[in-house]
Amino acid sequence: MAKKKEAVPAVVDSVETLEAKMKAMREAQKVFATYTQEQVDKIFYEAALAANKMRIPLAKQAVEETGRGIVEDKVIKNHYAAEYIYNAYKNTKTCGVIEEDAAFGIKKIAEPIGLVAAVIPTTNPTSTAIFKTLICLKTRNAIIISPHPSAKASTIAAAKIVLDAAVKAGAPEGIIGWIDVPSLELTNMVMKDADITLATGGPGMVKAAYSSGKPALGVGAGNTPVIIDDTADIKMAVSSIIHSKTFDNGMICASEQTVTVLDSIYDEVKKEFAYRGCYFLKKGEELDKVRKTIIINGALNNKIPGKSAFEIAKLAGVEVPEDTKILIGEVESVDISEEFAHEKLSPVLGMYRAKTYEEALAKAEQLVADGGYGHTASLYVHPAEQEKIAKHAAAMKTCRILINTPSSHGGIGDLYNFKLAPSLTLGCGSWGGNSVSENVGVKHLINIKTVAERRENMLWFRTPEKVYFKKGCMPVALDELGTVMKKKKAFIVTDSFLYKNGYVAPIEEKLDEMGIQHTCFYEVAPDPTLQCARKGTDQMKQFEPDTIIALGGGSAMDAAKIMWVMYEHPEADFEDMAMDFMDIRKRVYTFPKMGEKAYFVAIPTSSGTGSEVTPFAIITDADTGVKWPIADYELLPNMAIVDVDNMMTQPKGLTSASGIDVMTHAIEAYVSIMATDYTDGLAMKAVKNVFEYLPSAYENGANDPKAREMMANASCMAGMAFANAFLGLNHSMAHKLGAFHHLPHGVANAVVLTEVIRYNAAEVPTKMGTFSQYEYPHALARYAELGRFAGCQGKDDQEVLDSFIAKLEDLKEKIGIKKTIKDYGIDEKYFLDTLDDMVEQAFNDQCTGANPRYPLMKEIKEIYLKCYYGK
Repeated sequence: MAKKKEAVPAVVDSVETLEAKMKAMREAQKVFATYTQEQVDKIFYEAALAANKMRIPLAKQAVEETGRGIVEDKVIKNHYAAEYIYNAYKNTKTCGVIEEDAAFGIKKIAEPIGLVAAVIPTTNPTSTAIFKTLICLKTRNAIIISPHPSAKASTIAAAKIVLDAAVKAGAPEGIIGWIDVPSLELTNMVMKDADITLATGGPGMVKAAYSSGKPALGVGAGNTPVIIDDTADIKMAVSSIIHSKTFDNGMICASEQTVTVLDSIYDEVKKEFAYRGCYFLKKGEELDKVRKTIIINGALNNKIPGKSAFEIAKLAGVEVPEDTKILIGEVESVDISEEFAHEKLSPVLGMYRAKTYEEALAKAEQLVADGGYGHTASLYVHPAEQEKIAKHAAAMKTCRILINTPSSHGGIGDLYNFKLAPSLTLGCGSWGGNSVSENVGVKHLINIKTVAERRENMLWFRTPEKVYFKKGCMPVALDELGTVMKKKKAFIVTDSFLYKNGYVAPIEEKLDEMGIQHTCFYEVAPDPTLQCARKGTDQMKQFEPDTIIALGGGSAMDAAKIMWVMYEHPEADFEDMAMDFMDIRKRVYTFPKMGEKAYFVAIPTSSGTGSEVTPFAIITDADTGVKWPIADYELLPNMAIVDVDNMMTQPKGLTSASGIDVMTHAIEAYVSIMATDYTDGLAMKAVKNVFEYLPSAYENGANDPKAREMMANASCMAGMAFANAFLGLNHSMAHKLGAFHHLPHGVANAVVLTEVIRYNAAEVPTKMGTFSQYEYPHALARYAELGRFAGCQGKDDQEVLDSFIAKLEDLKEKIGIKKTIKDYGIDEKYFLDTLDDMVEQAFNDQCTGANPRYPLMKEIKEIYLKCYYGK
């Protein structure tokens, strides 16, 4: 049996009829929500056209019913509400996809809110109804109107005109509705049961809307203060204020309520007001009578809004000419106790004198505080006085600040300005207790769904501009400094061992040959300190080099990079530079531009850190013990010279520790969530080189120059790989072993390496790393790829991984790496005492973010314990 269609009440005058009406309207809105933009735009057009055609009858009806305002001005309001709103939004997309960026994978889709409750004031009963119904039609919302009891007939008439035209154009029946017999109970019910409220009215009604438990778009009270500066065009200012204040007898909430005039032009302004038909109330009895008429018991007298100046004067018992435009009371106090300091919604104006512009601003500030927070403020000033305009804007806590503009017309937008949205609901922001701080329009009546497709961030591959390599290449590469770049002064940074053992001499000889002045700072120690770097920087500043040459391992490179920063940017703050980042391109701190004073050349003497091609440096403050890890591509050297002649005599311990560091760099870069095709090849070749050549480099040293050269290449390639793909948990944990227990960095990496690999290779990790290009956990497959490239075999990835780990353990044994942390003499009690701190700091280490498995702290702790005890 077919379901019987429920009857829609013809008259809404009770809770039951309102419930039935709203239910029917929700059904109509569901249908309306399926309409296309083309259908909606046709309905919007026909409705606006119909309202515009009836602007005069509606204006007459409003004045006749309410006894307030001026027919001719209400005609303009109705005309504005139809024509200007249509013009503003005729081409605005409000249905379906309203914005799309295919490249970034972003699509914004507009959806209607649903059923809108609209509270309509007696001051603008027809124009506000037209405005609100039109913006609801444009946004596919249903709207139910609660008219003011004293203006219900005219409000309903306006709504019916719009509804009939909309339905004729194809809108669902009943898409616009109203309460026929308005009451406080029904108004509260509408606001409570609708999806959103458009509240225009007195402070009590707006507050009720915000207290309904549903979203509300309301307005605050207006108490617009005007300042006439002594640079203003007085005739324009006075005429504009009169034009605005008399418009519909001052009932637009943005209309001027007070005017503050600079002392030097006060008399001239007063004369102009009087000349233009305004009446200055005589101080004493006349002024007091009007005071007590406009405000009664601290509140606006309901009898005066929208009445003429003559009617208000008559009500107060003051005799004025019948054609008086505005009643002006010259007053002094801006305190709320002064009646003329209130919002008056009628052609009554308070006038103040100010000796200075600052005093005028202070008065205006107080008047806004008296009852106009968030609404509107106005200033008349010469347009060239931008400083005064800026001061005024800074001082006023209002959302509309109008310059040389009639505030009634200027505040509603698009009449005396062309970018302020036209509206008859003016948001006042948090200052006025509102949710919006702009003129309400169609964008406030749609929900926007953002469809964000997965996109991979733009990646990068960055290296020094020049990387030179091959045995014996250093003097040839250095030749460019003189013959090509015409450098004049070079500052060499190294350590005392290298300096005393003649490593600097070939560089100095080449510089002498080219006529380049040089000096050498050779006080860099392992784990270089900020104090050492400052000392070097002081010498650098005195010498004023145009070239810096860093010679050594990671310590000399780090120190030289820090000196470079302090030389070029002495204002740089290390705490800021060391700030952690999730994405190096989005970090809060912007690193200063490097290379404007000096060209940076990096020459490694060990096969390990890769610092000659990386954007990293670590410096320790000896006074506080704080380590500052600095990372930014501005720290990339300009030139790297990888000449194995500088590495031939590395001792066994350094060869072992730095060599396994290279292996760790390459492996971590390969399985990093930021690994790319550009870094993979370098990492793979580096891994293969280390397996093949590190044992011989360790055992034979300078007697196997090829092994030394292959390790130099591996170090540089791994450096370029991790400079772009970054590292992972292995390094995070090693950093803390070094900091807490002083294990050499390479050794610290080695003792946790295979346990971290096993941990990362889990196919079902607790959490995976977060980066758009990292689609799913696949570290096992990545490790297996490395293993196969290095000659490991197995029937599946797991077997290849096991073989790869075994091969790494065999390599570690060949180069003298011990099995466990404990084997290096680390006291068990001290290790356990520091374990929790190490775990937390390793978790927070900059390297952890690129690890393929996002670690929990308890998991890091478990790895540390396994690596300490070897089980």
